[in-house]
Amino acid sequence: MVRNQIEGRGVSDAAVLDAMRKVPRHLFVPESLRSVAYDDSPVPIGSGQTISQPYIVAYMTEAVRPSAGQKVLEVGTGSGYQAAVLAGIVERVYTIEIIRELGQSAAQRLENLGYPNVEVKVGDGYFGWEEAGPFDAIVVTAAAEYIPPPLVDQLKDGGRMIIPVGSPFMVQMLMLVEKRGDEVTTKSLLPVRFVPFRRNP
Repeated sequence: MVRNQIEGRGVSDAAVLDAMRKVPRHLFVPESLRSVAYDDSPVPIGSGQTISQPYIVAYMTEAVRPSAGQKVLEVGTGSGYQAAVLAGIVERVYTIEIIRELGQSAAQRLENLGYPNVEVKVGDGYFGWEEAGPFDAIVVTAAAEYIPPPLVDQLKDGGRMIIPVGSPFMVQMLMLVEKRGDEVTTKSLLPVRFVPFRRNP
C-alpha cells in the first residue's frame, strides 16, 4: 500500500510514510470490509461516513508538515485512522467528531490500540477546540463550503491547515491555509470528494 499507492504518487516525508506503515488500517474499518481496507479507495465506516483512501490520508498529513513536539487538531474523527497516523508523528492530537457513536467508538479503539497521545471530543468541529489551542496544524476531513474562521484563529503563527472546500456531494478543492502573523494565505492543491462538514442544528 505505502510503496505503490503513496510513495508511487510522490509522498516522500519519511515520518509520514513510517506512520502509514505502522497504523493497522484494517482495524479502523468494519470487520465485514477488512478485506478491502488497504485498497486504493475510501471505505464506508457507518453513519454515512468514510475512511479516506490511503493516499489522501498521507497527502493531507504531509501537507501540514507534522513533526515531533507538535500539537495538532483534527476535525472529523471518523473511525480514528487519521488521528492514529498523526499520533505516530506529533506529540499530541486533539480530534473532534460530531456523530456521537463514531466519536465514542473511535476513542475506545484508539485507547485499545495504544494511542495515549490522542484526545477525542464529541462536538461541533466548526468551533475547533479553543481551550486546547493554538495548534501547529489542523487537518479537516470533511468538506466545508468555506473555511471556518474559528479554525483559522486557533492556528499558531506559522501554522498550517488542510481542508476540503466546496459544495456537498460535488468535487471539492483541497486547500492549504497558512498563517504568518496577521496574514493568512490559501493555496489550492487538488480536487477531492469528501463527505459534508456536519454542524449541530
